[in-house]
Amino acid sequence: MARTDRPRAGLRLMHVHAHPDDESSKGAASTAKYVSEGVDVHVATCTGGERGSVLNAKMDRPEVWENISEIRREEMHRARDILGIRQDWLGFVDSGWPEGDPKPPLPEGCFALVPLEEATERLVRLIREFRPHVLTTYDERGGYPHPDHIRCHEVSVAAYAAAGDPEQFPDAGEPWQPMKLYYHHGWSWAKTNALHEAMLAHGLESPYTERLATWEREADWDDRITTRVPCGDFFGVRDQALLAHATQIDPDGMWFAIPREIQQKVWPTEDYELVESTVESTRPEDDLFAGIPIPAP
Repeated sequence: MARTDRPRAGLRLMHVHAHPDDESSKGAASTAKYVSEGVDVHVATCTGGERGSVLNAKMDRPEVWENISEIRREEMHRARDILGIRQDWLGFVDSGWPEGDPKPPLPEGCFALVPLEEATERLVRLIREFRPHVLTTYDERGGYPHPDHIRCHEVSVAAYAAAGDPEQFPDAGEPWQPMKLYYHHGWSWAKTNALHEAMLAHGLESPYTERLATWEREADWDDRITTRVPCGDFFGVRDQALLAHATQIDPDGMWFAIPREIQQKVWPTEDYELVESTVESTRPEDDLFAGIPIPAP
């Protein structure tokens, strides 16, 4: 394929996620956009999602629960193919979502309890092998406070800092320093409220009424967004990738409660926070690769 058909060939992007399905629910449309432009996109999945709930009633069957690990792996492979990415497992075990008051201890050997250095080395090895220009992960709250998401944040930040340092993990490959580190910001108050208002304006029931009524808005948090990637044309690819995770995504549920046409008109971007950068770029950005030159072919 000619370079003109793949104008950004040579650029590399790595997303680090906690579980299979996270790559489809967070940043999937911008992933598909970059893939269409020739960017090589790699997803590192920290766990196998073994302790995830079955959130689609149609899949809540004994044979699904008996084979949940294999099924979730197959779902990831389907989503990977839909998005056009490559993907690797870091090989850790899902920590599960602790419930109760007080919450029970996390299962022995789970990802959230693995020593930080051990998990960081595995990700550093992948970073040095793939050599991404840009790395994305979750914010310090994990996007939401699942122990695996918080650990994913900690591991990603540590690996970003270590990957270019020859003195850290010297047996994990030749050093490589990604140029930029971003956090996902999937559901800001501004985005949620804009979609809510648009649904009401169209005479439709908003799925966010109850959530917004109890939302303690943090304006400072929304202000952290630095980068809005226009990707509305790829919301359909995102939705297909989501549906590939049939145990996690209910096709009649919240993920699809807002008509795609409204989403594309009201909030046609996916949003990120630039946290670290070795290059100059003007903020606000509309591109994760702002300031990074396209490598020579």
